[in-house]
Amino acid sequence: MPLLLTQINPGWLLVVAGLLAMLVSVKALRQAITLLAPMGAILLLATAQHGVDHLSQDMLGLTLSLYRVDSLNFIFGLAFLLAALVNAVYALHTDDRMQDGAALVYSGCAVAATFAGDLMTLFIFWELTAVASVFLVLQAGTRAAYFASLRYLAVQVLSGLLLLAGIAAAWKATGSLSLAAFTSLDQPGALAIFIALGIKAAFPFLHNWLQDSYAKATVVGAVVLSAFTTKLAVYAFARIFPGHDELIWIGAAMTVFPVFFAVIENDLRRVLAYSLNNQVGFMICAIGVGAAGAGNALALNGAAAHAFVHILYKALLFMSVGAVLYRTGTAKASELGGLYRSMPWTALFCIIGGLSISAFPLFSGFIAKSLTMSAVAAEGTADPAMVIVWFLLLFASAGVLEHSGIKVPFTAFFGRDSGRRVKEAPFNMLLAMGMAAFLCIVVGLPAIVPGFGYQWLYGLLPYPIEAASYRPFTLGHILTQLQLLVLAAFAFMLFKRLRLYPTEKAGTILDTDWFYRRAGFEAVRWIDAVWTKAVSVGAQAASWAGRLAQGQLVAGFSPRGALSRSGRAGGMAVWTAVLLAGVLLVAFLSG
Repeated sequence: MPLLLTQINPGWLLVVAGLLAMLVSVKALRQAITLLAPMGAILLLATAQHGVDHLSQDMLGLTLSLYRVDSLNFIFGLAFLLAALVNAVYALHTDDRMQDGAALVYSGCAVAATFAGDLMTLFIFWELTAVASVFLVLQAGTRAAYFASLRYLAVQVLSGLLLLAGIAAAWKATGSLSLAAFTSLDQPGALAIFIALGIKAAFPFLHNWLQDSYAKATVVGAVVLSAFTTKLAVYAFARIFPGHDELIWIGAAMTVFPVFFAVIENDLRRVLAYSLNNQVGFMICAIGVGAAGAGNALALNGAAAHAFVHILYKALLFMSVGAVLYRTGTAKASELGGLYRSMPWTALFCIIGGLSISAFPLFSGFIAKSLTMSAVAAEGTADPAMVIVWFLLLFASAGVLEHSGIKVPFTAFFGRDSGRRVKEAPFNMLLAMGMAAFLCIVVGLPAIVPGFGYQWLYGLLPYPIEAASYRPFTLGHILTQLQLLVLAAFAFMLFKRLRLYPTEKAGTILDTDWFYRRAGFEAVRWIDAVWTKAVSVGAQAASWAGRLAQGQLVAGFSPRGALSRSGRAGGMAVWTAVLLAGVLLVAFLSG
C-alpha cells in the first residue's frame, strides 16, 4: 500500500464516505459506499505503523497530532470499525440517506477521536460525534424523539464545553496539549476534563440522556449509538485517568444501580440502555484499578477487552430487539411474547447475545470479565476495601443475567404468547446479527488452534505479554461463574413462580433525573411568574411615565385636580402631609 495511504486516519475515510452517502440518492450506490468505507478503513488501520505521529499540523500556534496509533487505541479503533461494518450490513434494508450518512460520519468521528494524538484534536472530533449522532435520534420522526434529541445534543455539547475548558486550563498551565495521563484531579483542567468524560460515559446522575435517547432513536440508530459514545469516553478515561481511585467506586456504583431499573423497565430498548450503564461500569472500575499494584496490566487489559466484546454483544442485543420492533412495531415487553415461533433466528441470536453479556463460559463476555474480576481480586490482597468492590461486581454480574441474559429474550420470544405472527427479520438484519454472534462465540472459545479463540483478542490488548500468560479457563474461574449464573437463573425462576418478579406493564419509570428536572421546572415556573409580574409593573410604570409626560399626573396634584376633588375636604392637604413625611423619613435614614 502506498505510504501516503497508510498515513490517513481511518476515521476520516468514514467521515468523507458519510458525507458522500448523504448526497447519493441511488440506494445501491449508497449501500456500496456504506459497506466499502469500513472495509477500507480496517485495511488502513491494519497497515498503520504504531508509535509514530503519522500526520501533524501547525494551526493557530498549536501543533496538532491528527493520527497516532498505539497498543491502547488500536483495539478500540478496530472494535469501532467492526461495529461500523456490522451496522452498515444491518441498515441495508432501509433507504434513508440521512441515517446512512450520519451513521458513517458518527462512527468516523469516534474513530478519528480515538486516534487523536493531542487534546485539541480529541476535542474537535469529540464534538463532531455529538452533532452527527443526534440525527440518528431525530430520524425516528416522532415528537418524543425530537425532545430526546434536544436533550441528547444539549448534554453532549455541555460535555464538549467542559472538555474545552479543561484543555484550555491545562494548556495555560503547562503549554502542552499532550494526552499524557493526569496524576491528580487537582492539576489544572483535570477536574473539568474528568466531568466532561463522565457525562459522555453516563456516570450515575449524569446517565439519563442515554436511556431517553437510545430508546427513542430509529431501529438502526439505537444499534449505532450503542457502539460509540460511551466507549469513546471509556477510551479517554483509560488514556487520561488510569489508576484514579475515584473511578473504582464510580464504576462499582455504575454496575449496581442499573440492575434495579432494568428489572422493572418495560421498554426492552431501555432495559438494554440500563444494561449498557452496567457494563461500562465494569470498564470504568478496571481503569481505576489499572495503574498501581499487581492489577495494573491485568486491569487495563480487562477494560480494553471488555470494551471490545461489549461493542459486539451489545450491538447484537440491540439488533435483535430492533428486529422485533421493526416487525411488530413495539419493543414493550408487556406487548410481546412467543415470537420464537415466527422469528426463530432472531431469537437464537438474542440468546447468544444474552449468554455473552452474562459472561457464560465459551462466550466472549467470560474471557473479558475474568480479567477485571481477577485484577480487582489481586488488589484486594493489599486493600481490604477492594473486597467490597469485588462483591459489588459479583452482584452486578448476577444482575446482568437477570435483565439482559434472561428478561430480554424471555419476554420477547418466550414467556406468554402474545399471539403475534410476523415475518422473520430481513436477511440483511439476520446477516449482521450472525456476524456479531460469530465473533461473540469465536472470541470466547479456548485456544484449540494457535491464533484461534480468546488468544486472538488477548494478542491485541495494550499489554499482550501479560495477557498471553493469563488463563481464563481455569477450574476456579469456570466454577465460580457457573455457580453465579445458576443461582441467578434459579432466583429468576423462583421469583416468577412465586409471582414476586416485577410484572411487565406499561408505565413510566422515574429515574434520578426526576429530582433535578422537577426542581428545574419549579425554578423556571417561578422565574416566569416573577418575570411576568416585573413586565406588568414595568408596563404600569411606563403608563404613568407617559401620563406624567403629558401633564395629566401633575395636573392631578393641583388645587383643582383629582386628588382635591375626591375624598373628604382637605384631601389635598392629607396627600401633601404624606409626601412630606416620606421625604423626612428618607432624610432621617440617610443620616
